[in-house]
Amino acid sequence: MKNASPLPAYLARRYHGWKATEYAENEAWFRHLANEGQHPRAMVVSCCDSRVTATSVFGADPGEFFIHRNIANLVPPFAPDGDHHGTSAAVEFAVTSLKVAHVIVLGHSSCGGVNGCIQMVSGNAPELEKPGSFVGRWLDMLRPACAATATITDPLVRQRTLEQKAVLVSLSNLMTFPFVRDAVKDTRLSLHGLWTEIASGALEAYDPKMGRFVPV
Repeated sequence: MKNASPLPAYLARRYHGWKATEYAENEAWFRHLANEGQHPRAMVVSCCDSRVTATSVFGADPGEFFIHRNIANLVPPFAPDGDHHGTSAAVEFAVTSLKVAHVIVLGHSSCGGVNGCIQMVSGNAPELEKPGSFVGRWLDMLRPACAATATITDPLVRQRTLEQKAVLVSLSNLMTFPFVRDAVKDTRLSLHGLWTEIASGALEAYDPKMGRFVPV
């Protein structure tokens, strides 16, 4: 394609460094993954934010996690309408084909998507209200949860509250998928909600019995 450009030199250098070190030291494992296919135990739905990577948080090796990233780590509700649904397709593949034992939704602090929803609902982001805004229409999933935080006057507390509510919205929407609901009912699958604080490295997990996020 004429509009494609060569790989930036710094990325090429990093690739060669990886190939000479990490790959060379683990060549047998990479060949095993290539020959045997992937058998991850968990799927992770996380944000596109470049500062948050599930593999780093858990010290995971290649082949351990099936990872799907999108704006604000959101899972939409089940909607078999024949349209394009990247997140739903990833969930379907993980649960029905890979048969993962866990689906983890990982939210995080300072989430730009969550802040975008707050700004949109507050009338401060008219560009996100436009029908043609992919980000805005994606964040519509968070509108009801965002409205529920409107009485919180501290902006940092409201941001964190909505970041964690986004995780719960995704967990709730996951249960609208029949194959997820059936797998959870049969104890073949468990769902987990996590939130991490970038600056401190803290990790919190949603405890359904306590109805809140607690430190891991």
